[in-house]
Amino acid sequence: MKYLLPILVILTSVIGSLANIYINSDDWYSSLIKSSLNPPSFVFGIVWPILYVLMGIIAYKLAHKIAPIFIMQLVLNAAWSWIFFYFHAPFIALLDIGLLIYLNQRILMIIKKESGALYFLYLPYVLWLSFAAFLNASIVFLN
Repeated sequence: MKYLLPILVILTSVIGSLANIYINSDDWYSSLIKSSLNPPSFVFGIVWPILYVLMGIIAYKLAHKIAPIFIMQLVLNAAWSWIFFYFHAPFIALLDIGLLIYLNQRILMIIKKESGALYFLYLPYVLWLSFAAFLNASIVFLN
């Protein structure tokens, strides 16, 4: 499991990124009204790889403690991009990210019991998910 979880993190990154291929040829997202706090698109391309590396480190270090719940959050993580960008379903994506935040808060509490340093490595992911949920909710309510 120690090596499987980091591999699943990489797979999740690839699956989620594949949805972005369809964004480039889809005017749907660009036509949406977004929050004034919505960062430029390139920011996501910088932040997500960093977060996936941090997730991979945590997955490797604590696989024995977090595996079942971590795998569930990876599935929801990969699904979000497809639900939102490919299926154009921001409300369902908001439900997905809400559950994703809930699961990751539980993971964060498990990590905190094991290691303060690892807790602070994983915290940016949970904070970014919260910001992403705000952006997702903004789209739901503004459109």
